[in-house]
This record gives sequence, C-alpha cells and structure tokens, in this order.
Amino acid sequence: MTLTDPLFYGKILLFGEYGIIKDSMGLSIPHAYYKGAFKFSKAFTPEEAKSSAHLSQYINYLKSDDATCTFDFETFENDLSHGLFFDSSIPQGFGVGSSGALVAAIYNKYCTNKISAHPNNPSEIKELKNVFSWMESYFHGKSSGIDPTICYLGLPLLIQSKDKLGTITLPDQGQNKSGAVFLLNSGSPGETQPMVEIFMEKLKEDGFRHMLKNQFIKYNDACIQAFVKGDKAPLFSNLKKLSGLVLDYFDPMIPSGFHGLWKEGLESEEYFLKLCGSGGGGFVMGFTRDYENVKDKFKEFDPEVVYRF
Repeated sequence: MTLTDPLFYGKILLFGEYGIIKDSMGLSIPHAYYKGAFKFSKAFTPEEAKSSAHLSQYINYLKSDDATCTFDFETFENDLSHGLFFDSSIPQGFGVGSSGALVAAIYNKYCTNKISAHPNNPSEIKELKNVFSWMESYFHGKSSGIDPTICYLGLPLLIQSKDKLGTITLPDQGQNKSGAVFLLNSGSPGETQPMVEIFMEKLKEDGFRHMLKNQFIKYNDACIQAFVKGDKAPLFSNLKKLSGLVLDYFDPMIPSGFHGLWKEGLESEEYFLKLCGSGGGGFVMGFTRDYENVKDKFKEFDPEVVYRF
C-alpha cells in the first residue's frame, strides 16, 4: 500500500434507517474498527482476486453516460493490471458501510474533478452526497449516498433532510460513562435491496404510511435531537417508542433470533434494540443506560460497544 492510499473507515447510522427514504432526519458516525484501503498484490489470494474482479466490473458502470463525475480510467485499469484490490475488514451485508468505504476510496483515488467538500460547507457536502448516490447505486439498486459521504469525510454527519446535511460535533464519550450504543452480531449478512423492496411495498398501505409519517419519523427525529444534546431522558423515552414500532411494523427486517430479546428490552426498559442499516441480517443495534448491567444477556451475539455516553 502506498502512502497515497488512505484508510477508509466503516460507518454506523445511529438513527434514520428507512425514515431517510421519506425525508426523516438521520445521524451517522464513522466506525474505526472496520476499515479498507487499496493495495497491490503480485499473487492474489482467492479473496483478493474476487475484489479485483469486482473492481473490473464496476469500471463499466462508472463509464456509463449518466456518470456524475469523471475518472482517470487509464490509471485505474493500469493499476488493476498490476494487481490492485481493495483490502477491507468491513463485513459485507452488516450495515456498516462496506460498499460506502469502497466507493469513497475509488472517488478519492481516481476521480479527476473531486469536490472539495469542506466539513463546514453543507452545499459541497450535498453535492458530494449526490455523486456518491449515483456511484453506490451500482451495489444496492438505490442509494442515498450518505454511507460513502460518511466514509469519505470520516466525521459524524447530521442529515436534517435530503437537501440539508452537514458535519456535527457529538457529546464527548468516555469509558467511564455507563450508557452505551452497542452492536449485536446476527451471524449472517443481510441484503439491502430485498429489504428496501419490502419497505417500498409496505408504503403502498395507508396505515403504514400514516405510521411512518406521524409516529416513526417523529420519534426518530426526537431521538436524534436528544442524542446530539446528550439528553438521556427524552432519548430513552423516544427510543422505546421507536423500538416498539420496529417490532410491530418491520418484522421481516428483524434478524431471526432477536424477537424475544427485542420484547424483553421493551418490557424491562433496561435496553432498547433497533435496526442497524436495512436489517434482515448483519448487526442489530442496542442502546442502554447501563451497559455493564445488560452485557451478559448478549454474550452469544458478540456485543461490541461503538459509543459511550
């Protein structure tokens, strides 16, 4: 790996899954535990060969007429002929930005008209998100562009609407704080496109649309506002309502084996679970006021703390 190939970290969408499609708020943070970068290999392992082959296929998409930026394809293809691959520890289908990091890395290395995207310039960030939306749509059929934007900037991002987003400073976290956001591993990846298709089908129902507009988005946005302020009381009050709605209306998206834990959290109020990404597999996200008190319940799911508050 050369010095010009930086690491791109994964991301976690703390709030906003599915609601963002209907213009709710969203809050996403980088997740430095998972990362990826371009490397060269003289003799591919099977996994490296697979990565290189995927990059070769992706080039054809980037060459399409509706491309939103220009790329140095000559250099890209020359690098591929010399053993380029994307070396990533980000698990695919777990909602932590595997395609987002790859898209960010390709844009960084091969785009010839990059947007400066200063963290304090919302219009540039919006423009960057639009480019990434097109680039990542290759992987998911439809993409908001938010994941690659997070991976590229490496900063927390507050999405206030589809046209208004920018970086944000979150309350300080520390290991001495009892509250935590944590991930639970379902043991199998989820696929974004089928889950989004289920969601879009549900949107045809009047009752579901009414719930989304008048409850889901309301509680989601209230959670974000409380989290950003570090205000735990309204955060957990709204988390309970949000978690309950997911259990009632997003059943297909909840990975198998989690329904009992989900209900137990709602009843005990010791923790609340929510989707991490599109669901169906991958990770499930949890919030608790006292992580030490509940962590033993989740041993079989390899709990991993991603934020302390």
